[in-house]
Amino acid sequence: MAGPHLQQPSFLLATLKADCVNKPFAQRCRDLETLIEELPAKELHGIFPWLVESIFGSLDGIIVGWNLRCLQGRTNPNEYSVVLDFLDPSGPMMKLVYKLQAEEYRYDFPVSYLPGPVKASIQEQVLPECSLYHNKVQFPSSGGLGLNLALNPFEYYMFYFAISLITQKNSPVTHHVSPSNSAYFILVDTYLKCFLPTEGSVLPPPSSNPGGAIPSPTPRSPAVPFSSYGMHHTSLLKRHIAHQPSVNADPASQEIWRSETLLQIFVEMWLHHYSLEMYQKMQSPHVKESFKPTEEHVLVVRLLVKHLHAFSNSLKPEPLSPSAHSHTASPLEEFKRVVIPRFVQEKLYIFLQHCFGHWPLDASFRAVLEMWLSYLQPWRYAPEKPPQSTEPLPRSVSEKWAAFIQENLLMYTKLFVGFLNRALRTDLVSPKNALMVFRVAKVFAQPNLAEMILKGEQLFLEPELVISHRQHRLFMSPTLGGSFLSSRSPAVTDASFKVKSHVYSLEGQDFQYKQMFGTEVRNLVLKLAQLICQAQQTAKSISDHSAETMASQSFFSWFRFTPSEVNGSYTGNDLDEIGQDSIKKTDEYLEKALEYLCQIFKLSEAQLTQMMMKCGTAQDENGKKQLPDCIASENGLILTPLGRYQIINGLRRFELQYQGDTELQPIRSYENAALVRLLFRLSSALNERFADQMEVLCSRDDFVGRLCRYHLTNPQLVQKIRYSPVVRDRTSQNWGPRISLRFLASYRTLISLLMIYFLASWFYVGPVGCTFIILTGYFLYAVIMTFFFEGWKPHEH
Repeated sequence: MAGPHLQQPSFLLATLKADCVNKPFAQRCRDLETLIEELPAKELHGIFPWLVESIFGSLDGIIVGWNLRCLQGRTNPNEYSVVLDFLDPSGPMMKLVYKLQAEEYRYDFPVSYLPGPVKASIQEQVLPECSLYHNKVQFPSSGGLGLNLALNPFEYYMFYFAISLITQKNSPVTHHVSPSNSAYFILVDTYLKCFLPTEGSVLPPPSSNPGGAIPSPTPRSPAVPFSSYGMHHTSLLKRHIAHQPSVNADPASQEIWRSETLLQIFVEMWLHHYSLEMYQKMQSPHVKESFKPTEEHVLVVRLLVKHLHAFSNSLKPEPLSPSAHSHTASPLEEFKRVVIPRFVQEKLYIFLQHCFGHWPLDASFRAVLEMWLSYLQPWRYAPEKPPQSTEPLPRSVSEKWAAFIQENLLMYTKLFVGFLNRALRTDLVSPKNALMVFRVAKVFAQPNLAEMILKGEQLFLEPELVISHRQHRLFMSPTLGGSFLSSRSPAVTDASFKVKSHVYSLEGQDFQYKQMFGTEVRNLVLKLAQLICQAQQTAKSISDHSAETMASQSFFSWFRFTPSEVNGSYTGNDLDEIGQDSIKKTDEYLEKALEYLCQIFKLSEAQLTQMMMKCGTAQDENGKKQLPDCIASENGLILTPLGRYQIINGLRRFELQYQGDTELQPIRSYENAALVRLLFRLSSALNERFADQMEVLCSRDDFVGRLCRYHLTNPQLVQKIRYSPVVRDRTSQNWGPRISLRFLASYRTLISLLMIYFLASWFYVGPVGCTFIILTGYFLYAVIMTFFFEGWKPHEH
């Protein structure tokens, strides 16, 4: 993606391309390091775009490059170490960047690969608000294919580095990769610590000339008409790009131009994929998603958010004298003061809004959730440490964070409502979903946080003069076309004005604010609390069922040959697979989440008791099984939308039980289908041949009669046949005394028979002796079961 000067590759470039095929990776990196040290910038200028693309991959994703996102020290330690050293801020690659920077070379970056809102703005000849793009847009020469940005080497390198997280989605992965351990993730962390330091200042770039300094980029001013991004596209607002203030007009900004450029590139490439207008259009179900972030993408954004909190909180305390402040504050300190509200807040809010509304309803949402919670808790990344305490009490949120909470009110309130709507549609019996509800409730239940959010809502709802769009735009945005240091925004002391400015700048003047502590949201919280109670009961039911199953599956139960095994219906559930430990965790998470919600919204014990009773009304007499939500009608029970949701997600179900002839019930998964059909034919032949004899035997009053009645009749089926005209068909004579051999087709029975056979064979009794043992054992079992169930009372027909 280089400019026209690369159309004819040089001999050096051809040699390096050949080395990619013939030399091992570590050797190529050593050769590149030698070339960077020895060759002048004029010769290195021609290979720089190719080298950047070979490292980070092509913009269209076809060339993978070094595949930094899948490179880990655990799987490939040698290559991992070489890459981190080569791309380190003080490594060979960055030395090449600074060497080219000193000569003021420029490289073309296609506008078509920029995020959607920026690309659309530039293509419509509207100047983007971010100063990163000012004085860089180049119209194509005659015959060109599109617009390009003319970037300096540092910008070009960082553009490719940042956008590779988006473009390289289909990288080949041969093993499980943890994003937080990849070389890409480590490099992001390294660059943030280097160019946005929490202690000290930004290290100066290395210079090839002793005592020399690398100049900051100088602006270019092509004559291209643009208007200001975010304003109405009228002729009165059109501005000539040459008349825009220079990006580096303020001498103070020269000190930290790399810090500002790095942050702007990261925010633009990772967050600026949705504008306010695009987000509003995305609410329509007919509009397809233009960009889908991945879990890895969100994890990298969370790393950025956490570091920016630490960077901003490292700001030195305000001096007592205002005049002293004006003389002592460094550009880096000024940058820390405005880094979050000016550069991150709006784009992160829209990004989170989109994720909350479009992310799949599965456990991968945890990454988005933790990124959101990291932004909401800047105090976690403050330099002061919590006092040591023997009791693990929650740390109270200091009042000094009230301004941050008020100026980020929508981050707390509207996104909390968005999370409630998601939680109401998820299966809270799942431990991962229960954990997410617990995490959010725990964060918002921190002492003093709910009170400060409520205070912010009250400030917003105070009657106030309407803030014009231009006023809050100027309040929140840096001076158009220049660095954030070129003009400080006026000091605003009115807290109500700050809150209103924040809300209206993100949502517009027509926004209908939904109070977090209002009646509507409180009702949603009550629904969530009810759903938590239902999930707790469902988890308990699953736990009890699993315990009963485990108890019944003892060693000696394998030798039970009772045919009742095939008479009952299968009651298994997919949730059985989560195990007792996971069910216990689910119960703990939900119990604590319910406790925290009660603290936040002041729910009383009476309300909780009422919800518990309401949940209990759906239980059966045993208190274990819950029916789906239904309404009674003249045609029977009709499922409600909630009931359909419960069935689809496995939360509840109707207990279906086979009530027909046990010999004709469907073949189960634990049965051998061929044996079932074969033994059914054998049973039918025996029943038809000896029906009269079995009838006589079952009518006797002695021990033989009781034995035959227990094993040859099914009293429940006989009673159903007597009173049901539908089941009286005697075509197969399955309603009277009969021989049932179907239990022999059960895999469990077959395994038991094989175990007995091998045990008998162990004692050298032979096949005849083994058969005798099996028959004798079954006969003794039948006698014992007869005494146990029938007793000595005659069976009443």
